[in-house]
Amino acid sequence: MADKSDVTLPLSISAGIHIGVIIILALGIDFSHKPEPMQQVSAPAVKAVMVDQQKVANQVEKLKQEKRDAERREQERQAELERKAQEAKQAREREQAQIKQLEQERKQQEIETQKANEATKLAQVKQQQEKEKAVKAEADRKLKEQERKVAEDAAQKAAEKRKVEEAAAAKAESDRKLKEAEAKAKAEKAKADAEAKAEAKAKADAKAKADAKAKADAEAKARAQQEQEMADALAAEQAALSQTMNKQMQSEVGKYQAMIKSTIQRNLVVDESMRGKTCTVSVRLANDGFVISSQTKGGDPNVCRAAKAAILKAGKLPVSPDPAVYNLMKEINLIVEPTF
Repeated sequence: MADKSDVTLPLSISAGIHIGVIIILALGIDFSHKPEPMQQVSAPAVKAVMVDQQKVANQVEKLKQEKRDAERREQERQAELERKAQEAKQAREREQAQIKQLEQERKQQEIETQKANEATKLAQVKQQQEKEKAVKAEADRKLKEQERKVAEDAAQKAAEKRKVEEAAAAKAESDRKLKEAEAKAKAEKAKADAEAKAEAKAKADAKAKADAKAKADAEAKARAQQEQEMADALAAEQAALSQTMNKQMQSEVGKYQAMIKSTIQRNLVVDESMRGKTCTVSVRLANDGFVISSQTKGGDPNVCRAAKAAILKAGKLPVSPDPAVYNLMKEINLIVEPTF
């Protein structure tokens, strides 16, 4: 406001001076053109007017220069204000950038702290899992040891049972042969008796001969029936003996299958993903138990891979020394189910 008043006042003065000069000049021109004779303006007056005009021109130029100076100062002031405003803006932007950087650093620190806490929790969980795994491994070891003892006891009981059954079979064979001998002796005695009776009756009359023949026919029929009954009894004994032998062989096969499963289980590497899953494996064995080949027939892929690896690691599996039992189990199908 002060700068504006400084400019307005000189302009008002300049305008007043110009108006005065114009009026004076107008009056001077009018007086010089009047037809009536009048006193002419003297040279000093004209000189004075010229001097005044020069002063006015100088004053006007001075006012213009003052105006230009005022405008220049105003421009400089505006430029200074804009410069300060720009500096203030840049300072605010730097402050905002610094605040943003500090906020990002704070968030990064929070993220790193959270990650550290999560890592600590994960380590604690992993430590607990390792501890539980160790406890479970010890429990599995004890369980497998118990299963091994059970399998050994079962094998021993099966061997004792096989001996008892073999003794029973030998006694049955002995009894059968004894019965056959007794039957044969009875048949020979009966035959001899029949021949003696026939010879005695041959000397009798026709009626007695006919009666003797009828009696001999009846005895022969009875003897044939007796022989058939003895043959049926012998066949029944042989069938019972065969059934006993089959049961014994199946028992042996079951025993060795249990031992094979126990061997595979001891070498089986399991994890939690295998729980409740199985795999069917076909195994071909040599007569000394060497694994000729093994193939998976179906089941969980992880369990199948673990089962094949366990069989490969074992190399040899338990087999019976009895050739008949070996023939029944040289190609066997097993269902492998991980135990936990």
